[in-house]
Amino acid sequence: MQLELGGRRALVLSSSRGLGLGVAEALAAEGAEVAICGRNGDRLSAAAETINARGCGRAIAIRADLADVGFSRHVVDQAKDRLGSIDILVNNSGGPPPGAAETFDQSLLQQHFSQMVARLIEVTGLVLPGMRERGWGRILTIASSGVVQPIPNLALSNTLRSALVGWSKTLAGEVAGSGICVNVLLPGRIATDRVDELDVAAAERQGKSLEEVRAQSRAMIPTGRYGEVREFAAVAAFLCSGPASYVTGSTIRCDGGAIRSI
Repeated sequence: MQLELGGRRALVLSSSRGLGLGVAEALAAEGAEVAICGRNGDRLSAAAETINARGCGRAIAIRADLADVGFSRHVVDQAKDRLGSIDILVNNSGGPPPGAAETFDQSLLQQHFSQMVARLIEVTGLVLPGMRERGWGRILTIASSGVVQPIPNLALSNTLRSALVGWSKTLAGEVAGSGICVNVLLPGRIATDRVDELDVAAAERQGKSLEEVRAQSRAMIPTGRYGEVREFAAVAAFLCSGPASYVTGSTIRCDGGAIRSI
């Protein structure tokens, strides 16, 4: 299948590593020009160099921190200045620390709401006018399977990412007539640094070895393994593609069958 991404311009948030970087690599492999961003300048530069060395789509690096008030305007202006416009926006953010719902720290809640929800909505608002003008756009938000089946001890993540699902569904209906598709992609247990960190925290909390925790997780996944970043990124690339023009307002899982509900 031809994904028709050659010459498209994409901005992928929080993309110096993990799922964000995987999606950026997949888009570039299909010929898209990609702006990657994150806090670690060295990691970003290395990632952009790797993508560019493959000789498909071009990558540029934008150093920016979601915690900064001026984040949204900075990354959008930089991406537009260096790429020309933004056809594809992949909303992504790091995750908050683990914890129970009954012990919410209000300052932590406000801090991560700003970074994980408000900033993504703000960036989207800045790129939408150009997409409307051109009559084409893709907005993909990476959330978590916790919005369908809350993940124990990840109360803050479950709460904040669920807000993005409601926002995305509402937006999809508002902009569909302008040729803009808006979807949410939910990863399950994908082998990333973030999942490694959560597994380590779970092992310490439960008094188990890391391998015991991972074996316990694998036993709950019908495929019997953690997913690979490239598998997740392939689904994301399709949702950002030309042929995905009739897929909008959807919440799609890439989780090896871990969520058992229909």
